[in-house]
Amino acid sequence: MIRSVVRGFGAALPKRVMTNREMEDVVDTSDEWIVQRTGIRQRHIASDDETTSSLGERAARAALDKAGLTPSDIDLIICATSTPDNTFPATAVNIQNRLGMHHGFAFDVQAVCTGFVYAVTTADAYIRGGLARRALVIGAETFSRILDWNDRTTCVLFGDGAGAIVIEAAEGEGTTADRGILTAHLRSDGSHKEKLFVDGGPSTTGTVGKLRMEGREVFKYAVGMITDVIQAAFDSTGTTAEDLDWLVPHQANRRIIDGSAKKLHIAPEKVVITVDMHGNTSAASIPLALATAAGDGRIKKGDLVMLEAMGGGFTWGALLLRW
Repeated sequence: MIRSVVRGFGAALPKRVMTNREMEDVVDTSDEWIVQRTGIRQRHIASDDETTSSLGERAARAALDKAGLTPSDIDLIICATSTPDNTFPATAVNIQNRLGMHHGFAFDVQAVCTGFVYAVTTADAYIRGGLARRALVIGAETFSRILDWNDRTTCVLFGDGAGAIVIEAAEGEGTTADRGILTAHLRSDGSHKEKLFVDGGPSTTGTVGKLRMEGREVFKYAVGMITDVIQAAFDSTGTTAEDLDWLVPHQANRRIIDGSAKKLHIAPEKVVITVDMHGNTSAASIPLALATAAGDGRIKKGDLVMLEAMGGGFTWGALLLRW
């Protein structure tokens, strides 16, 4: 059978780092309060000349370099983002153009923080269906552009950045020993919209809007939803937490990550944590964490890796792959 195997990975972060101490000069908060409740110590903030597509391009080029490939080798680009350069065209098309790529096809996926899991699952379906052989999957965000910098409950949480992977078709035996994507489980429930949303849009206000969140409500649902899809991934493959080498979660809140891992009996040393360095970068969160852990040698060829996320909508999902 056809499996979608990871060939390369890459990351890009804005030059500016904003620490919690600097946040104290912006809103009524403290480093101690932010760290205790979220685990975040700093985040990267895009400058005026850094956009979602420019960060996505940098991450894409790094992933292609790691894979030993060029844009001419790619058939498909999917960019997961909630902060596109324009209402249209898709940011993926902008990245395609920036890469000098004039063939294949490109489009965006919008599932907020779960966007990268949705995008990788979509690319896998195109590859297994024979519509593409190699795909560049990118998560890129400039969430600083949609934050209310007077709202201390949200502006301290988010940052900007991009991550990318290259996946390609390979032959597998149809077992969990195969390299590549083994299973994916996606969910959504629009009845929770008011708990995490942006209060603007082309067809409603004609403005970009600002991010609004009921933090306690999101936290209340998060652990249960995350553990649901992770358990579904284990059940569908006959694997368990003991078989897992790495959990690479969406980096929203350290307490949510720790609570989910504990509920699933996943050892803390198997969990990749980057929320302290990057904050919540929405769809860029998982590929940034992947690039960090694969880049420093923790994630190695043959490792069993679980990706999971939950985002506005609500959307949530999990994907199990062998690196």
